[in-house]
Amino acid sequence: MLRLPSRPASWWRVLCTLVLAYAAARLCVWLNTPIPWMIGPLLATSLVSVLGAPTDSWIPLRNTGQWIIGAALGLYFTPAVGQLVIGLWWAIALGIAWALMLGTGFGAWLHRVHQGLIPGVTPAQWRCTTYFAGSIGGASEMTLIAERQGARTDLVAAAHSLRVLLVTVTVPFAMQAWGVHGLDLGVPGARVVDGQGLVWLALLTFAGGALMQRLGRANPWFMGALVVTMVITLSGVTLSAIPTVLTNAAQLVIGVSLGVRFTPAFIHTAPRWLASVALASAVMMALCAAFAWLMAWLTGLHPATLVLGTAPGGIAEMSITAKVLQLGVPVVTAFQVCRLVAVLVLAEPVYRWWVQPRHSH
Repeated sequence: MLRLPSRPASWWRVLCTLVLAYAAARLCVWLNTPIPWMIGPLLATSLVSVLGAPTDSWIPLRNTGQWIIGAALGLYFTPAVGQLVIGLWWAIALGIAWALMLGTGFGAWLHRVHQGLIPGVTPAQWRCTTYFAGSIGGASEMTLIAERQGARTDLVAAAHSLRVLLVTVTVPFAMQAWGVHGLDLGVPGARVVDGQGLVWLALLTFAGGALMQRLGRANPWFMGALVVTMVITLSGVTLSAIPTVLTNAAQLVIGVSLGVRFTPAFIHTAPRWLASVALASAVMMALCAAFAWLMAWLTGLHPATLVLGTAPGGIAEMSITAKVLQLGVPVVTAFQVCRLVAVLVLAEPVYRWWVQPRHSH
């Protein structure tokens, strides 16, 4: 059931935030920045939120944005592309192992650097906090898992939010400076918007998102729409393309949902912790870029595709970058989705079986 903003002020904040985001997106289009419909709203909303402006994001709008982007990405998985991705299973497995290793190392570094510096945190709680703050998974999902284990969820959420922001802003500009775009040889299976087909696609993907949400899966509206559209497209059925105006609007509300997290209270949350997360995020981006070049050599794919596929950012944000710049959308999506699922499945068992026992001894 959709939850509406409960007060008139909430409606006003949501509306004003969307107007600001739209203006920022149009400015970025004029400036010819990469992925302007997400970067503009993200940067503008983050800036005014940090300055104390009463910004707000309505969760159903964010879910709708993820639903649209999931469906749009699923259209790239034609039968020929599906064969390509299946053939890269070993590379995707290496990408998962790399992400788990990198996240564990990130958490261990945070534990060492900040141990004893944050008052009121027990050693066990600190180990849990740094481990889940370092895991390269979705911010909301990792925070919920960390809460079950007794971590400081404010520090975990802050670490993930800042990492995703930095990666989302840095990587697209790096790609633009690199001058890479248009690497996809083909286009999505559906090239033309068909009214009746679009209605069917909307109904089927909505059902997929609702089912994922009922099952308690991560990113349910994104993953549900993606899986349903992938199955349809892989089977050779063409329903409809997604109108550009819808994908632009989806990018805008996703950018807003990221930007509103950066309130003045966020900045005042352990400044040294945030500085360490920023430094580590920069190092991780550099390490992932080096890993991507190695994987490019092994697979024969373009390094830009694998930089996006292995970048420690959010799945929707990296896949949107690949879609807008046409940088191997199916491969990037497959890498990011498989990593997300693997981290969500394995992060808690690894903590219970390996990290927690080592600390207790």
